[in-house]
Amino acid sequence: MRSNLIDKIFLSHFHGDHFGGLPFLFLEYIYVEPRQRPLQIIGPPGVQEAVMLLFRAMYADSAAQPLPYRVDFIEALPDEKISMDGLIVRAFQVPHQTTSVSLGYELWLQDKKIVYSGDTGWSEELPARSRQSDLFLCECTFFETRVPMHLDYPRIAEQKQRFESKRIILTHLGHEVLRRHHEVEEETASDGLLVRL
Repeated sequence: MRSNLIDKIFLSHFHGDHFGGLPFLFLEYIYVEPRQRPLQIIGPPGVQEAVMLLFRAMYADSAAQPLPYRVDFIEALPDEKISMDGLIVRAFQVPHQTTSVSLGYELWLQDKKIVYSGDTGWSEELPARSRQSDLFLCECTFFETRVPMHLDYPRIAEQKQRFESKRIILTHLGHEVLRRHHEVEEETASDGLLVRL
């Protein structure tokens, strides 16, 4: 299975659709594909508390036992550079929530630059961060609807030339986008997508 390829998980924020699957992954690595090597989880401030609180709420007995593999939690602060295993990470804040921090990420590995928007409304950070990237993973929740905390496809199409990325993949596709998928020119993500650069 592909889950054994995962060494690092980046969380943009703590909405359930972005980190609610972690307890299932923890159990996968205990019972289905036993894991020994460490797992790193990078996220906004409070990432360890948020993840472990969810794990305890969903599987109290399993969460009470030490995991048979090490999990390292790394807090990412906006515009702070993190270096790990040859990977350089810089998080940036995006407009998605008013009460908590939501992050996008710039990642550099060797000569490749990857940018992930996280969940976000329109921000001038997006063309600035995605410039000269090899891959820009950009959220695209809506088509007809326009709201300040998510992106819609018409706005992405209007701004596409400003992204200056070699490759754009749209993700976080909502029902409006899926219904009008034939009108979307960019690549779109699907569950289990594996991208090689």
